[in-house]
Amino acid sequence: MAKQLMDIQLDEDFEMYVLLKDSTKRVAKNGKTFLSLVFQDKSGEISGKYWDASKEDVARFTSGKVVLLKGKRENYMNSPQIKILAMRLANNSEPHDPVNFVKRAGMSRDQMEEYIDQTIFEITNATYNRIVRSLLSKHADAFYTFPAAKSNHHDFAGGLAFHTISILRQAHAIVSQYDGINAPLLYAGAILHDLGKTIELSGPVATEYTLAGNLLGHISIMDAEISETADKLGIDPESQDLLLLRHMILSHHGLLEYGSPEQPKILEAEILHHLDELDATIVMIQGATKNIEPGQFSDRVFGLDNRRFYKPKKSVDPKQKPTQGKLL
Repeated sequence: MAKQLMDIQLDEDFEMYVLLKDSTKRVAKNGKTFLSLVFQDKSGEISGKYWDASKEDVARFTSGKVVLLKGKRENYMNSPQIKILAMRLANNSEPHDPVNFVKRAGMSRDQMEEYIDQTIFEITNATYNRIVRSLLSKHADAFYTFPAAKSNHHDFAGGLAFHTISILRQAHAIVSQYDGINAPLLYAGAILHDLGKTIELSGPVATEYTLAGNLLGHISIMDAEISETADKLGIDPESQDLLLLRHMILSHHGLLEYGSPEQPKILEAEILHHLDELDATIVMIQGATKNIEPGQFSDRVFGLDNRRFYKPKKSVDPKQKPTQGKLL
């Protein structure tokens, strides 16, 4: 199996095909142009700087392009970085399809569709069921292929649906544990809460925020989509069911400073907020500690208050004697 980005050791020279996940033009203190790059393959991503970039370089090395990269892994301020020795675009006779370099969800699309479809059968409220079915049908291709974010959590192909399913699995457990929860509302809110990201984001390769994403955000986008869908389906805009569903979307970030127009004011909205935050937090910590050795701290995680996370060493039971071999 060919070596990938995260297999490269410190001070190791290498040459491999990688995706330019992000390419940003910047100007150094000396006034010269350089490119701030993020290289990616299925194993992960590492940043690098392309110094003294010409106009042709800026036009050539754009986000979403596959390049043949010759470089060396170094550390800069305790973070891995690639020293670029040479770089060129991959040609058509070489690996050049960006899709082949993008991380993917741990479930196939068929598996994710099956789980979502089964959950929809549990949404027994007609208003919620009709709206969920209509909006999923409209955004299905993007829902099952888009990431849940440009960076931080579930930032891989299929991450949006995978994140949604993670929340639904926890929601099912909570409904079975506690009485009095409106399960159809909770499930419908979970499925729709991030569906606006199919409009907010550009797609799974070299993900960027769209104009609508920058100006409106996925929460406002989905609230408008729910209202529009309800109107098309002839659902009373003042009905409590519709208002509760809209509230689930509008409050799922929890705090006003985190982008929620409203804070949760019903039990199901409070549950959804915490499940959303919990799933995102777990994935961010796992991602930060995945490629470090036990006993080390991760880089700072911007999405978690710039905290660093420790990867514990494996505990050894002092009473356990080392095995000398196995009896067959």
